[in-house]
Amino acid sequence: MKTPATGRTAAKPPSQRQLRVAEEIRHILAGIFQRGDIRDPDLQGVSITVTEVRVSPDLRRATAFVAWLGRPDIDAKLPALRRAAPFLRSQLAHTLRLRVAPDLSFQPDTSLDHAMHMDALLRSPDVARDLG
Repeated sequence: MKTPATGRTAAKPPSQRQLRVAEEIRHILAGIFQRGDIRDPDLQGVSITVTEVRVSPDLRRATAFVAWLGRPDIDAKLPALRRAAPFLRSQLAHTLRLRVAPDLSFQPDTSLDHAMHMDALLRSPDVARDLG
């Protein structure tokens, strides 16, 4: 379906199945991180939060958005998460009822940083003056 304004094909919203599978993956990954099942030394004692998971329409790829609670430098842990991806995928394969466990990739979740930046902008004197 093409949008009239841009002439581009609009992206389809995720299906109910994609949303259900993504939430189940988020739940499983969160449990693994909470229990500390990963033996990578770079992830020992690190409190990783899985804020969102997005799954491709064919359910073969999943992107997990992660945050390191209390720390802004989650980028430093992404290489360790990538090394742990095969282990995490095998854990998903044991738990999910899918024909094929999805390949995992990890991205930093920057939504909290963005929200804090917007809050700071809204509280700035210039904006307060314009709104008042």
